[in-house]
Amino acid sequence: MDASKKRRRKTHPKRGEGWRERIEPHAKSWSVGFARRAARQILASVLLQSVCAYSTLSSLRSVHSELGSDNKTCVGGTCMKMAARTAGAAAPKLVRKVIPAPSPHWVGNGFHVFPVFGELAFSEEMSPWLMFDYAAPKVFEPSKTRRGVGQHPHRGFETITIAFQGEVEHGDSVGNRDVIGPGDVQWMTAARGIIHEEFHSDKFAATGGTFEMCQLWLNLPAKHKMDAPRYQPMLAHNIPTVTISSDGSDDGVVRVIAGEFRGVTGPTLTFSPVDLWNVEIKTLHKPFELLLQEGFNCVVFVRSGRVEVGEAGSEKVLGPAATALMKREGTTIRLFATSPDTKVLILAGAPLNEPIAAQGPFVMNTFDEIRKANADFRSGKMGR
Repeated sequence: MDASKKRRRKTHPKRGEGWRERIEPHAKSWSVGFARRAARQILASVLLQSVCAYSTLSSLRSVHSELGSDNKTCVGGTCMKMAARTAGAAAPKLVRKVIPAPSPHWVGNGFHVFPVFGELAFSEEMSPWLMFDYAAPKVFEPSKTRRGVGQHPHRGFETITIAFQGEVEHGDSVGNRDVIGPGDVQWMTAARGIIHEEFHSDKFAATGGTFEMCQLWLNLPAKHKMDAPRYQPMLAHNIPTVTISSDGSDDGVVRVIAGEFRGVTGPTLTFSPVDLWNVEIKTLHKPFELLLQEGFNCVVFVRSGRVEVGEAGSEKVLGPAATALMKREGTTIRLFATSPDTKVLILAGAPLNEPIAAQGPFVMNTFDEIRKANADFRSGKMGR
């Protein structure tokens, strides 16, 4: 597990490696035997396609010019997404597999979690996502005992902690110390190694109350696994909110933690293209279509309520703590709520297509690298 961020403390993380998209014109050859009128129509069509391609390329250049040519990371992989989402008609994503609500277990003495991915955790099927622990709403009585997980190491990936109710306190070996509350997010890049701890905040422990949070583990590309650690705290009011309906109707909202939704980009800097959306749906039985990049892995997780997800006529029903793993083909998630207060978390991203070697708190590409991580931790080299 992992948590936190000092509410009023700002850090300035280094940017990671960037994504560049090239848009190349596609030439067409035409038969010289066409009539003059047909040729004019063809020419007009080609010119229109060229204008569209130039517009997309201009947008991509604009993003890079804002970030600077030497920046290594586009925010949330925006550049790749911008190009992909402007190409071709949207195709529906089908449900590949439904993962029912698993049995919960304790992590430390403060996090009673559902291991959402179950046996698929740390597999290529879920890439770039590795693990997902969800602590469903649970009432804790006031206590003087610290509840949570003490110091432990990580290497080779990122942890994302989202607080829904209650407060989580985080501290780490590179000097970050923080508390996140409802709607806040901490995005910690362990990379070459960090040692941290996470507990219920002192304030929450003293007062007690309902606690709900989740923690995601996101893999790093091999070339970034030994980068310096970084820490991105995001307060709720800094995470953009977009109406779920394209017409602006008050049907619900999408909070864009990472990636992009309908032209709005989340605040997170990422090392590979990912989307992370916190979705709340008010209107029942009205289908919504959410656009992703072609080839993305996508997971739809239900925090509360009930949804049907998938192509019209072949929807799958998901209840609380259930998950749908979507097929990689297609670009559109279609879903609708069938009960009030429906809340959904959507995780998506480009598969890394790299070997996964996972053991305890370390995720690398080979087990030789895992042995090195263990040796570095035992010798005190990790977390500096």
